[in-house]
Amino acid sequence: MTTPDDDDISAFDETKLESDKRLVMREFAQKLRRNIGKIPFSEDVTASFYCALDSKSPAFVKAVLFGALAYFIMPADVIPDFLAGVGFTDDASVLMAAMATVKKYINNEHREKARGFLEKEPATTE
Repeated sequence: MTTPDDDDISAFDETKLESDKRLVMREFAQKLRRNIGKIPFSEDVTASFYCALDSKSPAFVKAVLFGALAYFIMPADVIPDFLAGVGFTDDASVLMAAMATVKKYINNEHREKARGFLEKEPATTE
């Protein structure tokens, strides 16, 4: 799969990127806190969040990750999140595809920050 040059955002809609980023910045932590005990890929999604925030991450990486994270946050998606056992299946698929696309940019620093965040968060069963 080919990817744009590291600093090339022209292949992406900058307005959509900014919209996704605002949504993620506003609601990511809250969504994760509410569902942390139900999401088996919490560390991966949190590492993706930190990668998207990293000033060293190229624009196309931010676009891919903020888009996937926005899908994770959106309450209405292909499989509603409240369905026990399968609710996060589509979210996981979107996030895993996004992470596979930009995997070389999600580094140990992002994973360490994710583990630190998750260690501070109590698991909930809402």
